[in-house]
Amino acid sequence: MYMGVTIKDIAAEANVSMATVSLVLNNKPGIKQETTDKVLEIAKKLNYKSSQTKLLSSAERKTIRFLQIVKHGHTINRDHDIFITDYINGIHDEATEFGFNLEISTYKISEMMGIPEISELLNEASIHGAIILGTELSAEDIIALGTTSTPVVFMDTFYSYLNYNFVDMDNIDSVYNIVSTLYNHGHREIGIINTTVDVNNFHRRELGFKQALHQLGLKLNNNHIYTVDSTHDGAYKDMHKILKTPHKLPTALFATNDITAYGCIKAMEEEGISIPDDISIIGFDDLPMSSVMKPALTTMQVSKNQIGKISTCLLRQIINSDGHNPATKILISGNLISRDSVKNL
Repeated sequence: MYMGVTIKDIAAEANVSMATVSLVLNNKPGIKQETTDKVLEIAKKLNYKSSQTKLLSSAERKTIRFLQIVKHGHTINRDHDIFITDYINGIHDEATEFGFNLEISTYKISEMMGIPEISELLNEASIHGAIILGTELSAEDIIALGTTSTPVVFMDTFYSYLNYNFVDMDNIDSVYNIVSTLYNHGHREIGIINTTVDVNNFHRRELGFKQALHQLGLKLNNNHIYTVDSTHDGAYKDMHKILKTPHKLPTALFATNDITAYGCIKAMEEEGISIPDDISIIGFDDLPMSSVMKPALTTMQVSKNQIGKISTCLLRQIINSDGHNPATKILISGNLISRDSVKNL
């Protein structure tokens, strides 16, 4: 098996994303000349060999595509780059293992480029299969993209009632773990911080939160459902506004993602609210900052690298099958990382 230099190696040395390296090496537009020159120089220095020169010829190697579709950009943006990198690393590792060529593409929805146009491009593409990042996609989008002739696996989203291939985190089970942990620490007044963006995973986390309260015999207090912007700065500003409105805070909060937790914690501390002495908080994602911030954030860890790998394995099975596979839906359990942001009552 070929074990030479990969686009992952070039990206690491150039300090750019794997998507950027892929675009440069495939002579795609939209990359600054300075970045292009840097990537090409590093590729030459590392003696990178394109897929056509590796053990298998391009005709022998199957090609898959990782496709990002940006509808509103609230979750596929600079604040969330770490998610995309982890997914791509997992996909890349498995693609290399299976001898696949990996293409990375990003489409931003506009008047000229909608879901129907992307579906048509998938039908016409010279690829064997696609992994689509479904973070910002609606059920209607999934249906449109899932009916193309190209085998597709949707990642980072899940619709139980749709008959397509999904690999996602188990939001319902993970959130029950979070709420029950707060319950076991003595908390009975538990609230949630969700975001204003229309993202299926966030909707499922709020659903899981409400179900967990019911299962634990706790009442839902609508005054303890807080909605903030999905970015760090936006969550910070929105939480400041919330705290200016006189009301009794819960003893604990679940933030549906770490980034909003960071912004809200900063606002709370500036308002004189101590974490966890005055209020406990648990996040979701276990981003790198969660372990080094003060106090360190207790949060739900779900391996996005593993989701990327499993998505690639599933796509390989579909590609190599007779084309009559039933839809496969895989949910990955999370692991709660206990740190310093939760207090026993």
